Amino acid sequence: MEDHCEDLPTGLVAALARARSPERPGPDTPAGTAVRRWPGPPRPIPEAGPADLDLRTLLRLSLAASDPSGRLRPTPSAGALHPVDTELVVGAGCSLPPGRYGYDPLRHRVHPVGPPADGTPPGVTAVLSVTAQRTVSHYGHRAWPLLLLDTGHAAAALFLAARVLGVGEPDVRMDGRTGSPLAVVRVPPPGGRSPRRPADEDRPTPADLLARRSAPPPLPGPPPRDALRAVLATAERAGDGGLLRWCAAVGPSRPGLMELAPEGTALRRHASGDARPTLAAWAAGQAWLADAGAVVIACGCPTDAGPAHIRRAHLRAGFAVHLAHVTARRHGLAARPVGSWQQADLGAALGAEPGRDWVVHALALGTPHADEEKSA
Repeated sequence: MEDHCEDLPTGLVAALARARSPERPGPDTPAGTAVRRWPGPPRPIPEAGPADLDLRTLLRLSLAASDPSGRLRPTPSAGALHPVDTELVVGAGCSLPPGRYGYDPLRHRVHPVGPPADGTPPGVTAVLSVTAQRTVSHYGHRAWPLLLLDTGHAAAALFLAARVLGVGEPDVRMDGRTGSPLAVVRVPPPGGRSPRRPADEDRPTPADLLARRSAPPPLPGPPPRDALRAVLATAERAGDGGLLRWCAAVGPSRPGLMELAPEGTALRRHASGDARPTLAAWAAGQAWLADAGAVVIACGCPTDAGPAHIRRAHLRAGFAVHLAHVTARRHGLAARPVGSWQQADLGAALGAEPGRDWVVHALALGTPHADEEKSA
């Protein structure tokens, strides 16, 4: 029997403390099915009419697998295990009739699971939960923060796909108050109120979204300063105000931690010294991080944080890193999210009070041409 997000541990504080510890996971266990077994027969998603929200394209650009195994998808996932399940609550103005549907990302099909509730708004509401065993099967006790980060990435993928479609601004709810669902993304149908259109440089294209892949390590080559500033600015805008603190570890010729200046238009030095080797040791021993061009880091979620704070910080970190990943790609950078962190108390390492600024998530950056230059 599959376990879904209601099985996230009630002792989330203790679970996170254990995930942050140096304790290593045990041997792999069976992961179960790659997608949730929704009841009822599958059905294709119809082509959208001129006035409909195009659910086929929305899901193709956000959650659909592009290979039979289901490992390759537009949204990254720890170990390519993809624990996030999506139920669609469809209202008026969509390419599917109103109702509730389970989404199968491997076959790009939906399973009708019931009628819509009274008062279902127009458009589609994607309700995100997780099948924990997919991630627990490989990461063991380290899975719990990864499940939350993966859900944040999935919410961001839906958010960006809605922006590509040019509909009204998506409503993303990741308040951390409940373990089930973990996140809800509502996408309004076309028409009605005028959509809030972001600046041209913030609007991705379908090609941008379909090109999202976690670049394989190593990721050498320092990113240009303007590109690094843009990636940090994207992460900060998406990071829920003061919930998370963002900086970037850079190497030669002036190694240190960089952060955005208060006006957000320039970078300034937060600390001196090369943090990348320490980050490599903290990130489950991923040695290649020591030579990455830069590592963008989200910090926060103190030791005394309660379950709602833990959920919100990790969901928001996944959301922000996903958007920052797309910005990095648009600036010609190679990028790879890094989600598993042990003993990663960055604040204490910098001489601040211990237990306040843990590494929650990160995005490693490099330049795609760096290996070519090295071998030339």
